[in-house]
Amino acid sequence: MLKQRKPGMPLGLINAPFEPTDRFVMRVGIPHRGGSLAFHAFNEEYPAMVSASAFWSARSGAFCIPRATNLYEVDFALDSAGFTAMRLWKSKGKQPGMAGVFPWTYAQYVELACSVGASWWAQPDLCCEPEIAGSEDEVDYRIRATATLLEGVLRIVYAWQNELAKTSTPGVVANLAPPPVPVIQGWTADHYLRSLDLLLQVWHRWKPWLAAPALIGVGSVCRRHLHHPNHGLLAVLGRLEGALPSGSRLHLFGVKGASLEHLKMREWIASADSMAYDDGARRQAWAQGHSNTVDHRSRAMSRWVRSASDRLLPAKGDQFLLRFA
Repeated sequence: MLKQRKPGMPLGLINAPFEPTDRFVMRVGIPHRGGSLAFHAFNEEYPAMVSASAFWSARSGAFCIPRATNLYEVDFALDSAGFTAMRLWKSKGKQPGMAGVFPWTYAQYVELACSVGASWWAQPDLCCEPEIAGSEDEVDYRIRATATLLEGVLRIVYAWQNELAKTSTPGVVANLAPPPVPVIQGWTADHYLRSLDLLLQVWHRWKPWLAAPALIGVGSVCRRHLHHPNHGLLAVLGRLEGALPSGSRLHLFGVKGASLEHLKMREWIASADSMAYDDGARRQAWAQGHSNTVDHRSRAMSRWVRSASDRLLPAKGDQFLLRFA
């Protein structure tokens, strides 16, 4: 007869199912909580990224969590919709939710993250693209606010786990309310180092409940120049490389396809995502004078994935760029 484990809190929680030896994962963005694009991603076995905004109902002021959707059959991660929050909701004035920017509360977002079966979920963050943050003071505020938002969701997750632990074993508790993937923000390499320092200060306060983050997100890299010496993607990654906790790997939100050949041999970069295929499909449909149908968008998704896969293939002369000890 198997001995049943006692209820209690888990310790040393891992925030994402990544190992240092796992291959690079390229996720396609899906702008819906289900439907034909999700079905296409499932059929083709494409890992995906879905924004929390896809589940939000402004009319009801709540997330709509489907009981059944083909998205649940896809390996997908959940993004907090930080860029959408800054571009769309903030333009409408102060919002009733997190930081006065998001329309939803901490508890609503954590409930969504724990209910949809995502492989991992990102903390809420405030993006720092120049069109959003036009001064150093604004960037600094967003970096500090991102660390505060991380503290907020960790408190919710801990409180929920503590309640669940009264009647559930540590393993069950960990599965029902997993911790988030923390996100660093900024525009220059120095900004990201400061954001990483604040992130780790918050994260370390929650030891031994949390293990070191297996995955850390890097925000605001969409449409970024690759080679700029101060805020280019390679400059940012070069500065982060030696500062990451041992065993931690990075997810890059919204990278350009052209950057993939520069990322593929860096073993400490675990994954990236992009919705470039969907923007390209819309532009192509407009230029050619036809409707931007789901079939058209699905074909564009497959073409983009094939192109990305080709860029990620080892080429003659490639050499792994191992992280400094």
